[in-house]
Amino acid sequence: MTRISLIAAALGASLLAAPAFAEQPTPLIAQGCAGCHGQSGEGQGAVARIAGYDRDAFLAIWQEFRDNSRPATIMNRIAPGYTDEEVQILADYFASIQ
Repeated sequence: MTRISLIAAALGASLLAAPAFAEQPTPLIAQGCAGCHGQSGEGQGAVARIAGYDRDAFLAIWQEFRDNSRPATIMNRIAPGYTDEEVQILADYFASIQ
């Protein structure tokens, strides 16, 4: 076997050995939430836990931050900077965390 064949075989074996239930990778866009909400959305101190948050509630609350109808210290300034598609990605991601 050539070196490339050995590497390919090892990579294939490692992929087959990976558990089928492995978590999805964190979307890059969710990294922007980590500074306040924690790396996995677990919340910290007075900052809300968003891990496991209901998707529809997440979307509704995000909209309240966007239109400034929900009291906030920073989210009302952050929320308008995200597209609807980006917010849906965030809602899906955080809803999927147990």
